Amino acid sequence: MPDDAAARRAAGRGRSADVGLVIAAGGALGALARYAVALALPVAGLPWATLLVNVSGSLAIGVLMVLLTEVAGRPHRLARPFVGVGLLGGYTTFSTYAVDAHLLAGSGALGAAALYVIGTVVGALLAVEAGMALTRLLTRTKGTP
Repeated sequence: MPDDAAARRAAGRGRSADVGLVIAAGGALGALARYAVALALPVAGLPWATLLVNVSGSLAIGVLMVLLTEVAGRPHRLARPFVGVGLLGGYTTFSTYAVDAHLLAGSGALGAAALYVIGTVVGALLAVEAGMALTRLLTRTKGTP
């Protein structure tokens, strides 16, 4: 019996290692994409790059969840960790959002800080819903209501 338990533990370690690796790979790609957006957008007034990545990342997570849970059937077991946790987790950023809001408020731009905080949350929630609705609409087959 102890040999069976040891074999199961060893198999589980190998299986979780591949999940960690795909999360790390996706996270690296997502962070690079976020960096590219930050370089492409000018810094003026509100932190537009952070707002854009958080809202577009929320749209993408809405699309992803519908694709993985309603459309794909049985997607590869590493698809969700790679794209959802890694890629989109590395792309979106709560920490930069919090620092940006703090810096805006600290500079005396309280109205801009409030607009940024509320706008990001509302925009992200609406983007998730829009991503889900749009994906459901586009993946509906003929004859399906």
